[in-house]
Amino acid sequence: MKTLYLDCGMGAAGDMLTAALLELHEQPEAVLNTLNRAFDGRAVLSVRKEQKCGISGSHMTVTIGGQVEGEEPAQAHENEHHHRHMHDHMADAADEHAESHHHHHHTSIAEVREFIGSLALPAEVIQNALAVYDLIAAAEAHVHGHPMENIHFHEVGSLDAMADVVSVCYLIHELQPEQILASPVHVGSGTVRCAHGILPVPAPATQELLQGIPIYSGEIQGELCTPTGAALLKHFVTHFGSMPPMCVSRVGYGTGFKDFPRANVIRALLGEREEEAEQVIELACNIDDMTAEELAFAQERLFAVGALDVYFTNIGMKKSRPGVMLTCMCKADQRDEVLSCLFRHTTSLGIREYTCNRYKLSREFETRGTPYGSVRVKRSSGYGSTHEKAEYEDLKKIAEEQNLSLREVKRLL
Repeated sequence: MKTLYLDCGMGAAGDMLTAALLELHEQPEAVLNTLNRAFDGRAVLSVRKEQKCGISGSHMTVTIGGQVEGEEPAQAHENEHHHRHMHDHMADAADEHAESHHHHHHTSIAEVREFIGSLALPAEVIQNALAVYDLIAAAEAHVHGHPMENIHFHEVGSLDAMADVVSVCYLIHELQPEQILASPVHVGSGTVRCAHGILPVPAPATQELLQGIPIYSGEIQGELCTPTGAALLKHFVTHFGSMPPMCVSRVGYGTGFKDFPRANVIRALLGEREEEAEQVIELACNIDDMTAEELAFAQERLFAVGALDVYFTNIGMKKSRPGVMLTCMCKADQRDEVLSCLFRHTTSLGIREYTCNRYKLSREFETRGTPYGSVRVKRSSGYGSTHEKAEYEDLKKIAEEQNLSLREVKRLL
């Protein structure tokens, strides 16, 4: 299964995630060109190579109106610009009025949605970006005690953050991982200064977004996880924990603004996850004194009690009698019920048991429209393979209605 794993040992921020994912893409320049065309000059993305503690990675910058966002004085905290955009300036009406004295324009969540919705990007990207921003706005609304529609964003800061959010959503759309996993999130420690005063790390909005996600503090002083990064993780990641066994094909590093004793990078790993084997029980018995009808009925009853598979194998038995070996596969917790069913519906006096490991592809169904009606298609994937197969009953129905053979129906569809 194609898996994206995010190592958040130094937190997460939107620009760092963008840079790390960009390193995973085979055509990073094409991605930047597509995104910059979509932003139409309102925000300009660029990337440069740099090192953190000897690790080479990519550093993402966003230029808005000629100003490179995030290039703060040296004493400023790592990614403080993100926190300022996404927390300090997600203000209530009173904060907005106060900021107007500094000639700052604010953008409502409705305007943010309109901006994202206007971008010439795939629908999936737009939907994910809107969902991420709704998470951010809902968290800020909860912290400030205001309805979500009253939340406002600082104009320059919101463009920077929107570029990060949209870029991550687009890169995930391009990379097409089947699942996204991440490590527990290092949030940093200490305090961070913002327009409302000095706040603890993680800041209230970030903490709200990280509810239900495993986080930890450490020796690093400062804010390592921004609201943007937290919202992107919350939306995309399905499980947080140690990296599972996987065959890694590409590794990307996204660097942050500040230098720490530890490499200030987020690491993204893309590869195939080795699915864990499922343990099943195989029950078997040899039979030479049941009719075909009796065997078919026994098979039906075994499936009815939850057997995974039931099949017959022709065998030769003692005294040169032809017979069948009935094999039934089931999960371990079904053993007793399946054994009872076997003894009840067959003439066997003894049943053998084997324990097996079963590997399987993940399966999903989708319904596709055709000129002849809807057809269900089963898609199986994993271990680097993908298979699709139309459901037999749907093909059969079309064949009967159109007076065609199954082969002709498959060719037409």
